[in-house]
Amino acid sequence: MKKKDSGQSDRSLKEVRQEIAEHDELYYKLSQPKISDQQYDKLKRELESLEAEADPLGLFSTDGGETEVPSSDQGPVVGDDRLDEFKSHRHLTPMLSLDNTYDEGEFLEFDARLRRIFEVDSLPYVVEPKIDGVAVSLTYENGILRSAVTRGNGVEGDIITQNIQHIDALPRAIKSPGLPKVIEIRGEIYMSHLEFLRINEARDKSALPLYANPRNLASGTVKLLDPKEAMERKLEIVLYGLGGCLPQDHFKSLSSFHRSLGEWGMPVVEFFKCVDSAKDAWSAILELDDLRHDYVYPTDGAVVKLDSFSMQEDAGHTAKSPRWAIAYKFESERQETLLEDIIVQVGRTGAITPVACLRPVQLAGTIVSRASLHNSDEIARKDIRVGDSVIVEKAGEIIPQVLEVVLAKRSDASEAYVFPRKCPKCDQDLIRLESETAWRCPNYSCLEQIKGRLEYFASRGCMDIENLGEAVIDQLVELGLARSIPDLYHLRFDQVLGLEGFAEKSAQNLIDALSDSKDREFWRVLCGLGIKHVGSSASKDLASKFGGLPALMDASVEELLAIDGVGAIMAQSIKDFFSHSENLEATKQLIDLGLRCEQAIQASQSSIFEGKTFVLTGTLESMNREQATLMIESHGGRVSGSVSKKTDFLLAGIGGGSKLQKAERLGVDVLTEASFLKLIDEN
Repeated sequence: MKKKDSGQSDRSLKEVRQEIAEHDELYYKLSQPKISDQQYDKLKRELESLEAEADPLGLFSTDGGETEVPSSDQGPVVGDDRLDEFKSHRHLTPMLSLDNTYDEGEFLEFDARLRRIFEVDSLPYVVEPKIDGVAVSLTYENGILRSAVTRGNGVEGDIITQNIQHIDALPRAIKSPGLPKVIEIRGEIYMSHLEFLRINEARDKSALPLYANPRNLASGTVKLLDPKEAMERKLEIVLYGLGGCLPQDHFKSLSSFHRSLGEWGMPVVEFFKCVDSAKDAWSAILELDDLRHDYVYPTDGAVVKLDSFSMQEDAGHTAKSPRWAIAYKFESERQETLLEDIIVQVGRTGAITPVACLRPVQLAGTIVSRASLHNSDEIARKDIRVGDSVIVEKAGEIIPQVLEVVLAKRSDASEAYVFPRKCPKCDQDLIRLESETAWRCPNYSCLEQIKGRLEYFASRGCMDIENLGEAVIDQLVELGLARSIPDLYHLRFDQVLGLEGFAEKSAQNLIDALSDSKDREFWRVLCGLGIKHVGSSASKDLASKFGGLPALMDASVEELLAIDGVGAIMAQSIKDFFSHSENLEATKQLIDLGLRCEQAIQASQSSIFEGKTFVLTGTLESMNREQATLMIESHGGRVSGSVSKKTDFLLAGIGGGSKLQKAERLGVDVLTEASFLKLIDEN
């Protein structure tokens, strides 16, 4: 990359961070992604490059490095598919998402990084299809199926056992000598193309709206509240991965585990190749791309993993994804259609997003009628006009994008699109900062922004207020019953009862849910305020360091910068937020309303592990890993995911495995559970 001066890097860094924050909210909080996985991955890599270039000392670092297991109430690390109506279940080992690539060179870089770690010329991999379904984790105890759980937030997911009992290919019991006492088997629930077409044909005859794609229909089916209704839709399952296992060393490799799945009568992937090098893995990827269209399940790529489980453990993982696996996405399908109109949408921060309204077209199994146009510069660069014939692509076979205009079919009467200069909701003049590509509505009182702020505050990742969704908030705002966050806590029973869709019981449920939310942790209140660049992780750090909203509101930029994970952009964003009179007044009202705006301080906290890095391994007897992590953090330490020269302590439980061997090799202090607890007691 060409070297930039510091001013250029800072402006680009701010723009990219803001864009990522907005897309994170769309994807994780609102489930309305507007860019493809490939575009998002490029943004993240651009951010990493700019941070390294603009700040080689790591001032802007926000990911906190490696973590062993995120806590259950942590903000989305791999997304969050949990619903309030389902009970949650904690995974024995986290279900992390995979890093994606669309480029052979990036795949070879993945291999090169691993070869450097292990100091070898080649590595054994397995190659299998990336199935476009719903990730699931099955737990078998003594051979009996006990639960089926969605990915959730990666740490815990929703129990959907009742909705997958009718899957014929899924064994309810495994009979095999030497079977692990407890085992988590990971896989994918999907709907076949034929079943998807059957259901849509029936809906078409009944004049009902058609479902978009098999993946979404499968996802909706496993989350139906009525198992009988779920049984009317034929789901399938395919299994391929190992989660938790007791004993931990029962399997040595993914290939041996895959053989066992077949022996147990489990439905497994049709394509599973063991290879000895990245070159052979690439050949397998190309072979899979040719074969995948004949499979009954939808695939959108290939997954390459280290075969050896001990090598997987040594390679480690980040907070989001394992370092020992990567997903290669296949090229996207494209279709031509007519762009009938361009509309603009207003986000909670005022960002204006243009959307293409398309003549419906079938694309990669989906009926596409809308596509993101990103921003005004993108429209101008591609010279996109209403009435154009356009090529639409499903990037990653998920998100529709307008790739290009078919100029040969453009009408002579066509006129260049003029991006609006006024907000479509409040008619305020739009503004655009020099450092940004997005136009914004500067009117803090714009009803669309208010709706977005209230939805974000009530969302599961923030205050988690039941029965307060988008439709309810729309009514509250349009009727003038709620124009700020504090207004929610002034709602009366009779006002809620007057809303469409509410009866006495549901109205009281919402009032009770609002009252109950006052006791949410301080970090959730802080996160729900919607400060730019301040997500759940940063909210926890700020809550821990400042202890309450009053101290945070008075903090200087220098005091904010002293906190790990808070960079210049986030610090200034916090100061700007509390300098806004409406934000300041709303925050003070929340304090007066009795929300928990101070951090609960535990008397037992100390700093005995200040600046020390721990790694956990094995099974602990008196606590689980999350409890151990919280204990370490409460005494000033941090937990990493893999052993390195920077590791200070390895907390070793039963069955430490390769992490224990590596720690001993590097001279890392090893603590047993008893010595760890004794060390805390003595201090």
